[in-house]
Amino acid sequence: MKNKIIQLFNIKYPIIQGGMIWVSGYKLAAAVSNAGGLGLIGAGSMYPEVLREHIQKCKKATDKPFGVNVPMLYPQIDEIMDIIIEEGVKIVFTSAGNPKTWTSHLKEQGITVVHVVSSVKFALKAQNAGVDAVVCEGFEAGGHNGREETTTFALIPMVKEQLEIPVIAAGGIGSGRGMLAAMVLGADAVQMGSRFAATEESSAHANFKESIVAVKDGDTHLTFKELAPVRLIKNKFFEEVQELYQKKPSIDDLKELLGRARAKKGMFEGDLDNGELEIGQIAGLIHDIKPAKEVLEDIITEFEKVKANVSRL
Repeated sequence: MKNKIIQLFNIKYPIIQGGMIWVSGYKLAAAVSNAGGLGLIGAGSMYPEVLREHIQKCKKATDKPFGVNVPMLYPQIDEIMDIIIEEGVKIVFTSAGNPKTWTSHLKEQGITVVHVVSSVKFALKAQNAGVDAVVCEGFEAGGHNGREETTTFALIPMVKEQLEIPVIAAGGIGSGRGMLAAMVLGADAVQMGSRFAATEESSAHANFKESIVAVKDGDTHLTFKELAPVRLIKNKFFEEVQELYQKKPSIDDLKELLGRARAKKGMFEGDLDNGELEIGQIAGLIHDIKPAKEVLEDIITEFEKVKANVSRL
């Protein structure tokens, strides 16, 4: 299986693990990389020195390529980027910001840069900024989401039609069957977050992992569109948000209810009532918690089986 993403990252399979906050520590990133995919450390929930520690531990845990995902709205972004360069990280995924801000600087350091987008417009901007590839994330994705509400399988072919650089599909993909469908529509690879959140190596709290497995269709919803759209499992906190919306709240009202560290409370500390539980719609197809290596092997096995079946049609 050879394609542009495999060659770009020097990996075995075109599968990238999402760099999720509170979920994607070095253990998960190393496990995915060791299994032949591309593991990502999620810097968005780490203080700078914590990130440095995770990078150093990841380098000891794998001799395979891995990367760091960096939301560019991070308040200590300069320090984060300095650490990434100092520690010799070779792959960086950026999100939540203008790709022009850091792409040239990172590429001057020999770093491969990928930017996460949710529309054709932003995909073109990322390409013009000089990134090596884009992640096109659709409305189905968990966590913070694009405002356009374009679904993954509508977005991928539209982006592929306009771009010359490789395209990675994300949002609503958690199986070999979904991987094949994304690649038929033009994706060069897939990025999966939710499926890897429910693994043994994920740094998420056991309560959150069990809540992922329990999700059925319709159990997640996109909210806080006035702040930063985020897809959440419906829980007590989510119902409080909906009640506030009935009162036509101001931005300040929404910020007050959201408060601080809601995602940490839910995903990392396991408070299933009062925390933000960020997960994608694909959680309805996640039925177990297993090692990341086994997850990746299952995806590839299903991918090859379904591809063979389709070829006979």
